[in-house]
Amino acid sequence: MSSSRPISVPLCLFVLVCLCACAVHADSRQGKNKPPKDGSNVSASVDIGLSAPIPGGMINAGISIGDARHLATRYNLTGTKPLPPGIRKNLARGKPLPPGIAKTRLPEPFVGQLPHHPGYEWQQAGADLALVVSGSLVISDILEGVFD
Repeated sequence: MSSSRPISVPLCLFVLVCLCACAVHADSRQGKNKPPKDGSNVSASVDIGLSAPIPGGMINAGISIGDARHLATRYNLTGTKPLPPGIRKNLARGKPLPPGIAKTRLPEPFVGQLPHHPGYEWQQAGADLALVVSGSLVISDILEGVFD
């Protein structure tokens, strides 16, 4: 007759919670920093001019890159150098603006022509225009090369 000890309930719960946490973490990491496989542009939703929610509860810029560039040209804001590649790779939706970026105040007439989104503000990051969450400066959308 063998004596087997029953597994305790707290131990079973601990193992179950750990497995679930691992599965959730793996799911959230899947596909990060990878371009879409269908060949679509990540910022293609920006070009249609909608301010629909994007994953993570953030919104699109509501203006196309071309229209934003046209405004930047009208206000003589072009000719800015892009950020160095090491900093530029950290500009992505859901991430805060990198701390090393020099803050450039955008002229009010220019910002007044951009779509207004309560709780968000426009920031220049090198040659790019970013819509960020006010206060946290988490990037909601980015328009690349607007100030080139």
